[in-house]
Amino acid sequence: MPAKIVDEIINETRTLDDEAFFRYLGEKWQHDTVFATSFGVEDQVITHMLRQYAPGIGVFTLDTGRLFPETYEVWEETRRRYELEITAYFPDRSQTEPLLSRVGPLSFYRSREARKQCCHIRKVLPLQRALAGKKAWITGMRREQAPSRTGLERVEWDEAHQMIKFNPLIHWTTQEVWDFVKKHDIPYNKLHDRGFVSIGCAPCTRAIEPGQSLRDGRWWWEEPEQRECGIHIVDGKLVRTRDAK
Repeated sequence: MPAKIVDEIINETRTLDDEAFFRYLGEKWQHDTVFATSFGVEDQVITHMLRQYAPGIGVFTLDTGRLFPETYEVWEETRRRYELEITAYFPDRSQTEPLLSRVGPLSFYRSREARKQCCHIRKVLPLQRALAGKKAWITGMRREQAPSRTGLERVEWDEAHQMIKFNPLIHWTTQEVWDFVKKHDIPYNKLHDRGFVSIGCAPCTRAIEPGQSLRDGRWWWEEPEQRECGIHIVDGKLVRTRDAK
């Protein structure tokens, strides 16, 4: 059944360009869909498009408690620019406090398992609350971002959350993203000007050097294929729509 629903949406949207695709989301899915933003440059493009073509779709963010000051700055700028209410979801203190008391504030550097535990508490569980009651969500994922994302599609079945996932920028290049941002004067995180590409929690994010992959700025102490926080993962890997049949 999930694959059948996704296939129907794919057939309905196959020939739609980006603007028409966002209009489709606004017309057919606005009451059942939410957009998850981390205020990265891709997410800023999507916010801009949603406000133009699908303003009824809600926007939320996950505040892990460890974000950069620059992230809060672009959050505020975005809220004011688009006159937009952005719902914030935080980790449960009943889980973060025992974790830090037991293993300290930097446990995620010690092992992949410890890092996944931190991501689970700070991102995965809050995301589950944010998606509760919805049938679909929108992300800023692009194929170019990481080796684990090269096979993704614009419309997917999200096995982890048992819902549809829309990736409207999946085919965009980095250059296309930035050209759009400059053309429309879209606010963006100023860390991007300092070599930061993928921006998450401060302890787990760094600038990349020329020649490094787009994902080398996140969890750099782990193997490239392991660098996902868990919100797009099932059993340790990204699951494509066709795998859900």
